[in-house]
Amino acid sequence: MLLKLLYTRGSLHNQPENAGVAFSLKNRLDMVKVTSFTKVQIDGVEVPADKIRVDLGNGEQRAATALDAAGQAVELPVGRAITVLLDTPALAEGMHRVQMWFGTDAFGDLHVEVEDAIVGVASSKPRIPRSEEDDYAEAAIAARQRFAEEFSGQEFKHLKHYSFDAHQLQGNCEHFMGVAQIPVGLAGPLTVNGEHAQGDFLIPMATTEGTLVASYNRGIQLLNLCGGVKCTVIGDAMQRAPVFVFDDARGARDFGKWVEDNIDLIRPQAESTSSVAKLQYIDTYLSNKFAYLRFNFSTGDAAGQNMVGRATFAACSWVLENYKGAKVEHFYLESNFATDKKASQINVMRTRGKRVVAEAVIKRDVLMQRMRVTPEQLAYHGQVSNVGAFISGANNNGAHSANGITAMFIATGQDVANVSESSAGILYSEVTKDGDLYISITIPSLIVATHGGGTGLATQNECLRMLGCVGRGTVRKFAEIVAGVVLAGEISLGAAISSSDWVSSHEQYGRNR
Repeated sequence: MLLKLLYTRGSLHNQPENAGVAFSLKNRLDMVKVTSFTKVQIDGVEVPADKIRVDLGNGEQRAATALDAAGQAVELPVGRAITVLLDTPALAEGMHRVQMWFGTDAFGDLHVEVEDAIVGVASSKPRIPRSEEDDYAEAAIAARQRFAEEFSGQEFKHLKHYSFDAHQLQGNCEHFMGVAQIPVGLAGPLTVNGEHAQGDFLIPMATTEGTLVASYNRGIQLLNLCGGVKCTVIGDAMQRAPVFVFDDARGARDFGKWVEDNIDLIRPQAESTSSVAKLQYIDTYLSNKFAYLRFNFSTGDAAGQNMVGRATFAACSWVLENYKGAKVEHFYLESNFATDKKASQINVMRTRGKRVVAEAVIKRDVLMQRMRVTPEQLAYHGQVSNVGAFISGANNNGAHSANGITAMFIATGQDVANVSESSAGILYSEVTKDGDLYISITIPSLIVATHGGGTGLATQNECLRMLGCVGRGTVRKFAEIVAGVVLAGEISLGAAISSSDWVSSHEQYGRNR
């Protein structure tokens, strides 16, 4: 079941000019070396090793007969793909049964059997230019720029200009041809009283929405006048949630109990794939004849979705091999239960990424002078808004946490799609016995990174450096800063709505007419 994932579905094709047949393999399992390629069978017809070549990319090909464990093995790190070239007659259109036998250093001799199709109708659409040798070279980029201009009939003066080496984008952007320049405004400095972020921080916010930076800056000034914002990371976990399908509910139940009893054996299998990912615990959720496992990892300074996917895959490989109970009818690495890049109640309850609380006590006189509202007005407004959020089914009873999170995500190279989860928020306020306003927000699924992804790119890394969030052990510092900014925005917009300043502010700052 797992070995089939090595094969790239849809890759089977006839080579041009009757040069044979080819398909692709991609390592989605673990670091491995291919030490031999014994044979391939297509629809029962054998293709021996002397009719097989392996294309490693960059113009390098190797005969299957030349592979050996001594010095001619093919290194296949996770994520790398190779093309298998067969000196055999072209295949007819339709489905074909493909089998292959090859050897590896890590898993021994393997046999993979799949079905794939030859599709005959070629697309007549023009194709985006790319280079097999170096797709981030100036020539390849220029070819795509010309293609875009010719295809659209437009000239692009700004899109084509950037200030960094495009080779830095490998692993971040495919078919690169230019940049979207998003304005970056500054808010702050914000005084953060966190366990990891302590001091004053200048906040870069990338946005095209008028009034956004001004509104957050207004909230920051209010927080600073009251001693700053107190921020605390109270949870930290990244998930992958596979599902195991059984013949009946009893089989799923017994499997869940077995996983619980064998967590200490599963943990080292998961952690063998990374020096960073640490398996904290596994939640089991049963429904019908399905066992959903929610693997929870710590991931260091990385957001960790890919990291935990690889670790969970290794753990599940071991589970499938060692579980001797009821037969696992089907297995899927992701069941949609981790709700990756989707808002969900389970992430509000159980945490995804960082769970952070930002809180502050706003003095009555400062609030009234700066925002023209009283603590009682804001607290009552919050109660009314709670009802609105409840009946609408919103994942946030606050005003607009997604605004500040998105602006900071774009500026600092975060995966912006994670705003769908990160925007969840639980806002609370009360009038203190001294007549001041206590206000706090819990962000239960803030997915952030200071390492990996887009955080190392040119302008994004500069924004992280502005915040002092580059280097080992800085991700919780960054999470606390983001939470503090979010609270500033909640206070500012909440007060603007309560005092009826909201529309006039947008009229003044937010319309470029």
